[in-house]
Amino acid sequence: MQYEWAEDDFDLPAGLSRLGHDEPVSGRKYVMYHGTTRQNAEAILTSGFRQSADGMLGRGVYLSRDLKKASCYPIGHPESDRAVIKVSVDVGKVIAINRQNHPYQKTWHDLGYDTAWVPPNCGMVRSGLEEDCVWDPDRIQIINIINPRPAHAYGYK
Repeated sequence: MQYEWAEDDFDLPAGLSRLGHDEPVSGRKYVMYHGTTRQNAEAILTSGFRQSADGMLGRGVYLSRDLKKASCYPIGHPESDRAVIKVSVDVGKVIAINRQNHPYQKTWHDLGYDTAWVPPNCGMVRSGLEEDCVWDPDRIQIINIINPRPAHAYGYK
């Protein structure tokens, strides 16, 4: 079965910016997305986000301003059991990590940055889509959970 990922609402809360391919501006708030399983989405809704132990950018909460990218996670998991958490993020101080083996790839937070941003098509992410890592989960506010819908729900076959 084919699924579609669509947002239930296109209105942005006051003070938030939507996806762009430009570097996030320090001190602004953005809509971002986190892909996970439906069960994990409910747990995050109840308990909040927690830092990952490690990853491409070290510890933090991995998000994207691109719904398409977030809807692919967890990779290898059935799409029908995936969910995307739509959030508002106060990015704080942002650093661009724009290549593999960047000198601050895993130490950016030690230098006073709150968010690390991987630009699209820089060779760090296989999909070519942008990625963000937010150090402090308290910078993230959950807006809602987006679940996939069968494609026919939108009139497609």
